Amino acid sequence: MDQILEYVVGDGLVMIPALFVIGMIIKGTAYIRNELIPVILLGISLALTPLLLGGYDAANIVQAILVTGAAVLVDQTAKQIGYIKNEEETK
Repeated sequence: MDQILEYVVGDGLVMIPALFVIGMIIKGTAYIRNELIPVILLGISLALTPLLLGGYDAANIVQAILVTGAAVLVDQTAKQIGYIKNEEETK
């Protein structure tokens, strides 16, 4: 996680928890399959992150991709830690 955050500019960090929350909201709906959530988050990030960072240029689009990756990484890491704890408790 720290390796990804080395490349994200400070102003873009606010998008990581925002995308995480949006992903949780989307997951709560019954209309969207879980497999599509990262793609939807990427679309949202590609639309909003460059606006937050000052415009649509190559650097800001890369930032949008990085913050989406970080948000998905946080979610998946939390899930894996939960799986490990559950396995240890059942042993």
